[in-house]
Amino acid sequence: MFIIKVLDSNLDRFKEYSMLSIRIALGVVFLTHGSQKLFGFFGGGGIAGTIRFMDMMGFGFAAFFGIALSCAEFFGGLLTLLGLFTRWAALFIAIVMSVAVFTVHLKYGFFVSNKGFEFAGSLLCMAIALIINGGGKISLDNLLFNKN
Repeated sequence: MFIIKVLDSNLDRFKEYSMLSIRIALGVVFLTHGSQKLFGFFGGGGIAGTIRFMDMMGFGFAAFFGIALSCAEFFGGLLTLLGLFTRWAALFIAIVMSVAVFTVHLKYGFFVSNKGFEFAGSLLCMAIALIINGGGKISLDNLLFNKN
């Protein structure tokens, strides 16, 4: 019990900085995946491949949703990483991940090894944490707008 109290009292002073780790992880994942979808980087199919994928998944207006998905991932990841308009960026990421979880992954169960929602659900939860808490102390939001 003593060790827990010591850890709590010593680590509480760093709470304001905790969102940075979530922003880095979420931002890097979505910046790279968005780069695949938007520009074809890292072996991705580019915007044409993303539109084909949306059409294959049965989404009407595949071009619109393919472009929206690509932009939400790339710009959402970039803004999240920078901590700029963090809540808005995280909201768009949360929408993307909600669609992914409920239309693609949920039917396969939990584990990512079976195409389940394990990874997508974790990303969704990270985005929700940023919507609630904002970008944190070390963010452009805080620097420019003096808010977390």
